[in-house]
Amino acid sequence: MTETLQNHFERIGGADKIRALVKRFYQVMDELPESYGIRKLHADDLQGSEDKLFKFLNGWMGGPQLYVQEYGHPMLRRRHLPFPISESERDQWLMCMNVALSEVVEDPQLRAELSAAFAKVGDHMRNKH
Repeated sequence: MTETLQNHFERIGGADKIRALVKRFYQVMDELPESYGIRKLHADDLQGSEDKLFKFLNGWMGGPQLYVQEYGHPMLRRRHLPFPISESERDQWLMCMNVALSEVVEDPQLRAELSAAFAKVGDHMRNKH
Protein backbone atom coordinates (compact mmCIF):
# COMPACT_ATOMS: atom_id res chain seq x y z
CA MET A 1 0.00 0.00 0.00
CA THR A 2 1.53 3.30 -1.09
CA GLU A 3 0.54 6.58 0.39
CA THR A 4 0.03 9.43 -2.05
CA LEU A 5 1.77 12.60 -0.94
CA GLN A 6 -0.40 15.66 -1.23
CA ASN A 7 0.95 19.14 -1.89
CA HIS A 8 -0.06 22.15 0.18
CA PHE A 9 -2.78 23.06 -2.32
CA GLU A 10 -4.48 19.70 -1.83
CA ARG A 11 -3.86 19.62 1.92
CA ILE A 12 -5.35 23.07 2.53
CA GLY A 13 -8.48 22.16 0.59
CA GLY A 14 -7.91 23.79 -2.80
CA ALA A 15 -8.69 27.20 -4.23
CA ASP A 16 -11.73 27.93 -2.05
CA LYS A 17 -9.71 27.51 1.11
CA ILE A 18 -6.85 29.63 -0.26
CA ARG A 19 -9.35 32.35 -1.14
CA ALA A 20 -10.73 32.20 2.43
CA LEU A 21 -7.18 32.45 3.83
CA VAL A 22 -6.36 35.48 1.68
CA LYS A 23 -9.66 37.19 2.47
CA ARG A 24 -9.12 36.72 6.20
CA PHE A 25 -5.47 37.84 5.91
CA TYR A 26 -6.51 41.19 4.43
CA GLN A 27 -9.37 41.57 6.91
CA VAL A 28 -6.89 41.13 9.76
CA MET A 29 -4.51 43.63 8.12
CA ASP A 30 -7.39 46.12 7.92
CA GLU A 31 -8.57 45.51 11.50
CA LEU A 32 -5.44 45.35 13.66
CA PRO A 33 -3.86 48.66 14.66
CA GLU A 34 -0.50 46.91 15.02
CA SER A 35 -0.52 46.15 11.28
CA TYR A 36 -0.74 49.84 10.32
CA GLY A 37 2.79 49.91 8.91
CA ILE A 38 2.13 47.15 6.39
CA ARG A 39 -1.43 48.27 5.66
CA LYS A 40 -0.33 51.76 4.60
CA LEU A 41 1.89 50.19 1.92
CA HIS A 42 -1.25 48.83 0.22
CA ALA A 43 -3.90 50.62 -1.83
CA ASP A 44 -7.02 51.83 -0.02
CA ASP A 45 -9.00 49.16 -1.84
CA LEU A 46 -7.44 45.78 -1.10
CA GLN A 47 -9.32 43.87 -3.82
CA GLY A 48 -6.44 44.01 -6.31
CA SER A 49 -3.95 42.83 -3.70
CA GLU A 50 -6.34 40.11 -2.57
CA ASP A 51 -6.79 38.85 -6.12
CA LYS A 52 -3.05 38.80 -6.85
CA LEU A 53 -2.16 37.09 -3.57
CA PHE A 54 -4.85 34.46 -4.15
CA LYS A 55 -3.54 33.74 -7.64
CA PHE A 56 0.05 33.62 -6.41
CA LEU A 57 -0.67 31.34 -3.44
CA ASN A 58 -2.72 29.03 -5.64
CA GLY A 59 0.39 28.20 -7.67
CA TRP A 60 2.88 28.54 -4.80
CA MET A 61 1.03 25.84 -2.89
CA GLY A 62 1.01 23.48 -5.87
CA GLY A 63 -2.27 24.29 -7.59
CA PRO A 64 -2.93 25.93 -10.95
CA GLN A 65 -0.40 28.66 -11.79
CA LEU A 66 -3.01 31.43 -12.07
CA TYR A 67 -0.58 34.24 -11.27
CA VAL A 68 2.02 33.08 -13.79
CA GLN A 69 -0.64 32.67 -16.48
CA GLU A 70 -1.82 36.26 -16.01
CA TYR A 71 1.29 38.19 -14.93
CA GLY A 72 4.30 36.03 -15.76
CA HIS A 73 6.99 34.95 -13.30
CA PRO A 74 6.26 36.36 -9.84
CA MET A 75 9.73 37.88 -9.29
CA LEU A 76 8.57 38.58 -5.74
CA ARG A 77 11.55 40.52 -4.50
CA ARG A 78 11.69 42.74 -7.59
CA ARG A 79 7.95 43.45 -7.46
CA HIS A 80 8.26 44.47 -3.81
CA LEU A 81 11.36 46.70 -4.16
CA PRO A 82 9.32 49.93 -4.48
CA PHE A 83 7.96 49.30 -0.97
CA PRO A 84 10.16 49.78 2.09
CA ILE A 85 10.16 46.42 3.84
CA SER A 86 12.12 46.12 7.07
CA GLU A 87 11.82 43.65 9.93
CA SER A 88 8.83 45.64 11.18
CA GLU A 89 6.81 45.34 7.95
CA ARG A 90 7.83 41.71 7.56
CA ASP A 91 6.73 40.94 11.10
CA GLN A 92 3.40 42.76 10.65
CA TRP A 93 2.69 40.86 7.43
CA LEU A 94 3.55 37.56 9.12
CA MET A 95 1.40 38.41 12.14
CA CYS A 96 -1.60 38.98 9.87
CA MET A 97 -0.92 35.77 7.94
CA ASN A 98 -0.46 33.72 11.10
CA VAL A 99 -3.78 34.98 12.49
CA ALA A 100 -5.46 34.03 9.20
CA LEU A 101 -3.75 30.63 9.18
CA SER A 102 -4.88 29.93 12.74
CA GLU A 103 -8.49 30.72 11.86
CA VAL A 104 -8.72 29.12 8.41
CA VAL A 105 -6.40 26.10 8.39
CA GLU A 106 -7.53 23.28 10.68
CA ASP A 107 -4.47 21.01 10.33
CA PRO A 108 -1.82 22.14 12.86
CA GLN A 109 1.01 20.49 10.91
CA LEU A 110 0.01 22.27 7.70
CA ARG A 111 -0.34 25.57 9.59
CA ALA A 112 3.19 25.18 10.95
CA GLU A 113 4.61 24.29 7.53
CA LEU A 114 2.94 27.24 5.83
CA SER A 115 3.91 29.64 8.62
CA ALA A 116 7.56 28.59 8.33
CA ALA A 117 7.47 28.93 4.54
CA PHE A 118 5.86 32.39 4.77
CA ALA A 119 8.54 33.45 7.27
CA LYS A 120 11.29 32.49 4.79
CA VAL A 121 9.61 34.37 1.96
CA GLY A 122 8.92 37.36 4.21
CA ASP A 123 12.54 37.52 5.26
CA HIS A 124 13.60 37.42 1.61
CA MET A 125 11.35 40.42 0.86
CA ARG A 126 13.22 42.69 3.29
CA ASN A 127 14.92 45.52 1.46
CA LYS A 128 15.80 47.96 4.23
CA HIS A 129 17.32 47.68 7.68
